[in-house]
Amino acid sequence: MSVQIELPRATVWVTISGIVTDLGGGSRLPERRPKPHQLLRLVFVAGLLAATSTATAGTTAGATSPVSSEQAKAAQIEAEIQQTGRQIDGLDQRYQAALEAKAAIDARIGATQAEIDRTLATIARDKVVLQKAAIEAYVSGDTSAAADALFSTSQTAAMDSSVYSQVVTGDLHTSMADLHTAVALLGAQRQTLKHEDASAARAVATARAAYGQAQTLETQQQSALAQAKGTIASLISAQRAAAAAAQKAAALATIQAAKEATITEAAAAPAITAAPVAAPAPAPAASNAGAIAVRAAETQLGVPYVWGAESPGAGFDCSGLTAWAWAQAGVSLPHYSGAQMADSAPLPISDLQPGDLLFYGPGGSTHVAMYVGGGMMIEATLPGTVVRIDPVRFGTTFAGAGQP
Repeated sequence: MSVQIELPRATVWVTISGIVTDLGGGSRLPERRPKPHQLLRLVFVAGLLAATSTATAGTTAGATSPVSSEQAKAAQIEAEIQQTGRQIDGLDQRYQAALEAKAAIDARIGATQAEIDRTLATIARDKVVLQKAAIEAYVSGDTSAAADALFSTSQTAAMDSSVYSQVVTGDLHTSMADLHTAVALLGAQRQTLKHEDASAARAVATARAAYGQAQTLETQQQSALAQAKGTIASLISAQRAAAAAAQKAAALATIQAAKEATITEAAAAPAITAAPVAAPAPAPAASNAGAIAVRAAETQLGVPYVWGAESPGAGFDCSGLTAWAWAQAGVSLPHYSGAQMADSAPLPISDLQPGDLLFYGPGGSTHVAMYVGGGMMIEATLPGTVVRIDPVRFGTTFAGAGQP
């Protein structure tokens, strides 16, 4: 009696009296009888390998296509989420720039209004003084030499009234002319600033609306990703259940056949040695301020990304993190990546030191991170992530490096 067992790379014919193994080279081994304790162990291993190979092949043939399709879909959605997140971070920085521009215009409007108020107050005071002087000149003839000349001569009431009118209307209007002109000029400037302020307010509203739209898109993408992952999990679960059932049935059949068969010892599989992992490059020495900024930023690892935030322990956006970290080293930076790049001294990549800033987008307008050494940087990347350390990126959006 003989039993044929299909193995992945060999066909083994088992007989009661001995074995002949065909490994594809036509070699013939001399007959030998395995010991009883080896028999069951070797048959079980061979049968399990055969069952696993058969069950996996059958299940994979039926499930690879839908699983691969869903995995490709999930990978595409994840890439889109990453892109949307980067857009949100860029919109955040544009929003910060719009806020700074509006704040500057509001300050100019306030200064202009204060100047108008001071000029109006001066006009009111001068009007009272001149009116009082004119009345005193009319009532009292000895107030001054000029008044004596006007009021000591014999004049009619009509002449006295005319002199009073000249003093009040002539001198008063003459002295007020420049002040009224100043008020008019300041008023025109205020109107111009109001138009600029309205434009800046629209820019702020537009930036916030764009952020809202991007955030809605990201929510939709996250929902689609969750659905795709759920489908993948269901397919894999069904695949594993079918494979496990097939393996169990095949193993039981093989063990039953092994009770009546003998088998040769299987060749030992070659050992697999893991490739050595290269040690990371040592970090360059940092300046005192840069080292302080890096240590401060690293205390916020794991803090979530929050749009427009600069709150230790609660949330940061990209420029909020770098501004806060450098503030701990005594250096003030604006809460906007583009302005931070403008305020930093440019330096080549070869001269990077821990604490130096890395900018992305035109003029650093979309993202900023902090170099920590060893080819790594710390950053608040995008919504849904946390403050973390990543490899430095020198892609097409890299705009340059700078030292605050």
